[in-house]
Amino acid sequence: MKTGVFYFVRHGESEWNIANKICGATDIPLTAHGIAQAHALGEKIREEGLHIDKVLCSPLRRAKRTAEEICAVTGFPLFEEERLREQNFGRYEGTPRNGEEFRIAKTRFIDSYGSGETMLETAHRVYSLLDEITSQTDTVYLLAAHNGITRFVESYFRNMTNEEFASFGIGNCEIRTYTYTVR
Repeated sequence: MKTGVFYFVRHGESEWNIANKICGATDIPLTAHGIAQAHALGEKIREEGLHIDKVLCSPLRRAKRTAEEICAVTGFPLFEEERLREQNFGRYEGTPRNGEEFRIAKTRFIDSYGSGETMLETAHRVYSLLDEITSQTDTVYLLAAHNGITRFVESYFRNMTNEEFASFGIGNCEIRTYTYTVR
């Protein structure tokens, strides 16, 4: 049995993070502070000497710009990965992140929020990427994506209740390490 590792980072601060709005699939840019956060994270990764072979990022510009800043500092190769795109929250896009209706809706895994994507659909695409990553130990990845996507990554590795899943999140430019065993 071999042990593998990959890293996950949430994008830097976006304009809608400041406004407390749900970004979802809406393509919102980083703030100047978010760009600085990403650059600082790249410096931290370089200083810590993390071995990373490839950076995979969501094609949405807030995650892609975060990954670009990290790669500019570290020299890691960058690739867009469609399966890391944030979930489309349909009618909730642009609404308050802490709205009671949305909090409840996030526990309904088959709801497409009108014109969006269900949690099950999102899990399918994210889990398929994680299945590929965790089937080998030769390549160390850094995934640059979104807070919603981190829920799926976390749930891939540990059992969670619906409520734990819906409330899980990480900060802007927070990096997490995931280890796994290939049999």
